[in-house]
Amino acid sequence: MKYRTLGRSGIKVSEIGFGAWTLGLDWWGKKIEDDEAKRMLNLAYDLGINYFETGDIYGRGKSEKLIGEVFSGMRNELVISTKYGYDIYGDEQIGHKELPQKFTPEFTEFALQKSLERLQTDYVDVYGLHNPKIHTIRDKKIFETLDKKMKEGIIKSYQIALGPAIGWIDEGLESMERTNATAVQTVYNILEQNPGNTLIGAAEKHNVGILVRVPDASGILTGKVNADTKISEKDHRSVRTGEWVKQSLQKVDQLTPIAKRNGLNMTELAIKFILSHGAVSSVLPTVVSEEEITMFCQMSDGKYLNDTDKNEAISLFNQWPPYELKASVQTA
Repeated sequence: MKYRTLGRSGIKVSEIGFGAWTLGLDWWGKKIEDDEAKRMLNLAYDLGINYFETGDIYGRGKSEKLIGEVFSGMRNELVISTKYGYDIYGDEQIGHKELPQKFTPEFTEFALQKSLERLQTDYVDVYGLHNPKIHTIRDKKIFETLDKKMKEGIIKSYQIALGPAIGWIDEGLESMERTNATAVQTVYNILEQNPGNTLIGAAEKHNVGILVRVPDASGILTGKVNADTKISEKDHRSVRTGEWVKQSLQKVDQLTPIAKRNGLNMTELAIKFILSHGAVSSVLPTVVSEEEITMFCQMSDGKYLNDTDKNEAISLFNQWPPYELKASVQTA
């Protein structure tokens, strides 16, 4: 396992991180029981993963609790990142519908304390705003509260996690202006490079780390999703239409020569393309098994794409039809 610095924080994180949302939710085609979840966390640590990314909404604290239980007494050996912003205490989530958001100083204090209790720690390395919209990014009081918590040593740094869908470029760019913003998290993969390429360019200038989720394009790049795959309505990937899958597979065919000349399969190309960008601090694959953890960890070996191959992948992307990016509603 290789390690990188998380933006301006100075914190060293594993190139492959553990996105622990699948431990709290069954939104990826599989419900992971607690015993298996604990084995997965332990294996990830044994393979060199030190960056564990979670959020209080994942199973209403279940994911945080599992991390706290598994790594009790090992706090200084981990980099723990959690997120807040959804009111999991006052509203019940129905399906995949977003809950109301709260980022007031009072709610921030409350949510942070609850996360600390579940994680069995007195500080978090990275505290994240979970899918904030533009009015939140422009609210100075929110960041003053986070800066205060940094001075108190309760959080070491903070990130802005963009979403839930791909987009939110203004939120990402403006958040990098915040003095203590360490990282921006976004959907980014070799098939969906927008807005990631723009955010990566800005991150290099601001010394902000990019955290990448959905690096496998919802299973297209691992072969788990193909033209014959039937995705349940309960699965988070159900928003991917059949036409999207068809077009994505055609794009994979165009990328295959790059993979072959580097002796890589498509999954390896997908991860190594991302890690070829210096501004990327950690990649967070969606994992639902111990086998998948092992597979992704093996890809962090320091051998990534050269500039010629990386630029060819970017050039191919620029030739494909654009897609819609989500964004906040702008108000006067």
